[in-house]
Amino acid sequence: MPPQQKQYEYLEHTADAKFRAYGKTVEEAFENAALAMFNVMIDTGKVSGNTEREVSLESPDLEDLLVDWLSELLYLFEVDEIVFREFRVEEILEKDGEYFLKARAFGEKFEYGTHPFETDIKAVTYNQLELEETPEGWAAQVVVDI
Repeated sequence: MPPQQKQYEYLEHTADAKFRAYGKTVEEAFENAALAMFNVMIDTGKVSGNTEREVSLESPDLEDLLVDWLSELLYLFEVDEIVFREFRVEEILEKDGEYFLKARAFGEKFEYGTHPFETDIKAVTYNQLELEETPEGWAAQVVVDI
């Protein structure tokens, strides 16, 4: 049986949070980038998945789609006060030069007593953004402004 591929890792960055997420597919890399981002803020292991949100996005390229995906999840956290623990990117497809994402995110209402808050993320940035296909699958590098 092949060794388990790591989902993500945190990288050194002076002022912000930086991580690299991995996946056998681009969809899985997007899922793991979302998981890495939420684990910067909270321990997602302490979050139930009883609340679901659907996300549909359209962007001009894959890098923009990645930033838009993470930004949309951050927006749902800030506005609807939902912390997420699981992400299912059902499809990413390219049509007529545009990229489309259809996904679902699972979490629960944020409660200060239940979810120890670790770090506040202000925004997803384009700083040092990378999305690349590798021999093992896909890798996405993201810096979030904290």
